[in-house]
Amino acid sequence: MLDIKNLSKTFNPGTATENKVLDNVSLHINPGDFVTVIGGNGAGKSTILNMIAGVFPPDSGTIVLDGQDITNLKEHKRAHLIGRVFQDPLMGTCANMEIVENLALANRRGQKRTLKWGVTKEETEVFREKLKELDLGLETRLSDKAGLLSGGQRQALTLLMASLQKPKILLLDEHTAALDPKTAARVLALTVSIISDNNLTALMITHNMKDALKYGNRLIMMNDGKIVLDIDNEQKQKLTVNDLLQLFEQATGEELSNDRVLLSK
Repeated sequence: MLDIKNLSKTFNPGTATENKVLDNVSLHINPGDFVTVIGGNGAGKSTILNMIAGVFPPDSGTIVLDGQDITNLKEHKRAHLIGRVFQDPLMGTCANMEIVENLALANRRGQKRTLKWGVTKEETEVFREKLKELDLGLETRLSDKAGLLSGGQRQALTLLMASLQKPKILLLDEHTAALDPKTAARVLALTVSIISDNNLTALMITHNMKDALKYGNRLIMMNDGKIVLDIDNEQKQKLTVNDLLQLFEQATGEELSNDRVLLSK
């Protein structure tokens, strides 16, 4: 589903603040894979997601999504192929629009725009049923503004919006990091359900090593712009957090020193 080859990216090249964030990275993701990605600050995790989404162009390398070379495709041109949920719950929805209007916009992503506006009864019923599956009571609040929802509710709504059109790949950029532990667990459970029910291919960045081991069928660990570990499901199920730390040290020759990741133990 996703084939990345020799991807490199350096910000501010030739200056005192030069920062090589990706160093000749190659990654192949099969259809239906749910890949968790972990690593310290500056490892290159979010940069990979941004480059898949088209936010930044690569310095070199290629990105092929479902057989289509999207390396140089503008961000808006590839938006209908990609679903994305950000760390900040406020980024995925429009606060001043109703829940039903947010869903309608997401449902029409990639379609030709016209002057006609409105949500049909058929669409409303579909949205109501989809919201009911979230089990958050949002199916009775279709006309409420999204800004009235809690962070967890908005993130759940964003997840639904990102998956409505069954994107080629779903990108989750630490999408539970801003939530309290109970709400984060609820949103992660919804994430697994949505990915499974829609047979989606997903790439999820997390700072939590327990979550990285618990969720998905594959785990990737990054350091200094490179993939240093790529662990399949069979191996992942046998690992503890301490095992993962030891593997990281063996692969890099150094201890993981990122406090945010280590505190998640």
